[in-house]
Amino acid sequence: GKTEPALSTLGGNLWQKNLDKAAAAAWDLAAEMLRLEALRQNSSGHSFNPMPEWELSFAASFPYVETADQKEAIDDVLKDMESDKPMDRLLCGDVGYGKTEVALRAAFRAAVNGRQTAILVPTTLLAQQHYQTFTMRMAPYPMRVELLSRFRSKPEQNQILKDLAKGEIDVVIGTHRLLQKDVRFASLGLLVIDEEQRFGVRHKQKLKGLRASVDILTMTATPIPRTLYFSISGLRRLSTINTAPADRIPVATVVANFDKELIRQALRRELERGGQSFFLHNRVQSIMDVYGMLGELLPEARIGVGHGQMPASELEEVMLQFIAGELDILLCTTIIESGIDIPNVNTIIIDNAERFGLSELYQLRGRVGRHHRQAYAYLLLPPMGKLPENTRQRMAAIQRHSNLGAGFQLALKDLEIRGAGNILGEEQSGHIAAVGFDLYCQLLKEAVAKMDNRSIATRREIPVELERVTSSLTAVKGKVQVGIDAKYIEDEAVRLEIYKRLSQTLSISQCDDFALELRDRFGELPENTRLLLEMQKIKLLGKNLDLLRVSVRENLLIIETNQGLYKIQGKLPRIEASNGEEEIRETIKFLQKMQKQSQPSHRFQGAVPKNS
Repeated sequence: GKTEPALSTLGGNLWQKNLDKAAAAAWDLAAEMLRLEALRQNSSGHSFNPMPEWELSFAASFPYVETADQKEAIDDVLKDMESDKPMDRLLCGDVGYGKTEVALRAAFRAAVNGRQTAILVPTTLLAQQHYQTFTMRMAPYPMRVELLSRFRSKPEQNQILKDLAKGEIDVVIGTHRLLQKDVRFASLGLLVIDEEQRFGVRHKQKLKGLRASVDILTMTATPIPRTLYFSISGLRRLSTINTAPADRIPVATVVANFDKELIRQALRRELERGGQSFFLHNRVQSIMDVYGMLGELLPEARIGVGHGQMPASELEEVMLQFIAGELDILLCTTIIESGIDIPNVNTIIIDNAERFGLSELYQLRGRVGRHHRQAYAYLLLPPMGKLPENTRQRMAAIQRHSNLGAGFQLALKDLEIRGAGNILGEEQSGHIAAVGFDLYCQLLKEAVAKMDNRSIATRREIPVELERVTSSLTAVKGKVQVGIDAKYIEDEAVRLEIYKRLSQTLSISQCDDFALELRDRFGELPENTRLLLEMQKIKLLGKNLDLLRVSVRENLLIIETNQGLYKIQGKLPRIEASNGEEEIRETIKFLQKMQKQSQPSHRFQGAVPKNS
C-alpha cells in the first residue's frame, strides 16, 4: 500500500497484543464461516438435474474455447447445483477471464429445471452489460431475461415485479433494487452476486440470510493469493480462473515524456482501426483544458468527459454513449468502471503516470487488451530528470511485467490486503495490516484446523531470550551476535527472504537442510548465521514441547509451560555456560533431553505454577 507498516519495538509487548488480537479475529471469522457451512450442510436445497441435450447446445453457442480453469469452474458449479445442499461458491478471476460464462451456464441449468435466477450487480452499467450478454445468449431458448434498474421506467418496473412473482421471468438482472421488499419470486433457485464487497452492510446481512436456502454463486475480480486460498479452502468453496483466454495478447506498454505529437499519433492510430481510447487525466480542475487540447489535436474525434464530480445520471449517460460506440475517446479520471468490459477500447493514455502506485497502474492498464486485438498503454511523465529514483524504478517495473497475469509478479501487496479484505470482510483488513499477510493467513489456517479437529504443523514461534545472546548485528559487550550479515548476503531483499524462510522451518531436519542450502548458495556459514539457525532449533524444540517461553538468566533455565514454570525437585534447571555459544548449545541439549522422555505425561513432571 501507500503507508509504511508500523514497526513494533523489540522486547516490547505491542507486537504480542497485535498478534493476540489478529488470532482472536481469525478465530471469530473461522467460527462464522464454519457456522454458515454447517447451516448449509444441514439445509436441504433444490437439486438441479443436468439436461445434457439442452446444455450441450447452449455450451456450443459460446464463441470461445473454454480455458482449463474456466472449464473446471463450470464443472464445480454445476456439480454443486446437482447436490441437494445449497451451493455457496466463490469464483475469482480477472475481468475478461470468463466468469460471466460460468454464471450463464449456472443460470441456464436453473432455468431448464424451472427455477428463477437473480443476478445482483453493484452498478447500473454492469447490470446493462450483463443484460445484453444474457439476452443475446438465451434468445434461441424459451427463456425470458429482464433488467430491473433505473434504466427502466416506473410502469416497466411494476410490470417486471408482477411477472417475476408469477414465475414468467427466468433471469432477472439488477442492482441492490433486487433486495428491496417489493421484489418477490415465484421460485428463486439461484442467486449470482457480482463483487459482493461493493454492497453495504445492510445488503450483506440480507444476502447472509439467503445463503442457507438458495444456491449462491459469488464472483469477484480481486485476485486471491494462494496463501489465503489454502487457509480457507476447507470452509469456503472456491474456484479461481487464472488463465487468460487463448487469443489474448499482452498490452504493449510505452513510457514516455508528455508529447502532443505522440498523443495525436496514438489516438489517431486507434481511430483509424475503428477502435476507442481512454485518456486518463486525474485532475478535475484541469480536465477541460485537456479536453480543449485533444479537440485541437484530433478535431474529427468524438470526445466525452467523465469524472466523479459529475451528477450520476450525466456520468452514466456519457459511459453508455462510450459503451455504445458513440464516442471515440473518453477523457476521464480514475472512475473508469472496473467491471465494465469494452472490447473495442484498446488504447489507454495515462497522464502524469508518476502520481500512481504500481498496483494502480497495473489495474488501469488492465482496462484495455481485453480481446484479441493488440492494445497499447502509454504512461506519460514530466521530463525524466525531475523524477525521483523510486518513480523511475516503478515505471521500469510496469514496462517489464507486460505479460498476462503479471499482477501477481508485481508484488502487489496492497492488492493482497485489499483482496483479503474483500473476501473476508473489511473488519479483517486492519488485523492483516497489523501482523502481515502471511502470518494472518497462518493464524486463520490454524483456527480453521482447530475447529475442524484437524492437526496441522503450526509456524508460530515461541519467545526465546538468552542472556548472553543478541539479535543485533552491532556488537554488544558480553553477548554473542546472531543474524545474517550484509557481508555474507549483500542483497537486502534476498537477506529478508532468507530470514522469512528460516522462520517458516517446521523441524530440526528442515533447519539442517536449510543450512546446507545456504552453504551451497553463499559459501561457508559465518558464526553469527550458524548460531541464528541454532536459535531457530530452540524455538522448534520449545514448540514441539508446547512451551510458552524459554529464557536464560544467570545460567538458570526458565521454561514456561501451560502448567507453570518447569522445575526439577522444586528448583529451576541450571546449565553450565560461560558465553552465548555455550548458552545456546546447553539449552538445545536440555530441551532435547526433555523431548526424549518417552511418555507425554512425564514431560512436565515437577512443573509447578509460576507463583509457587
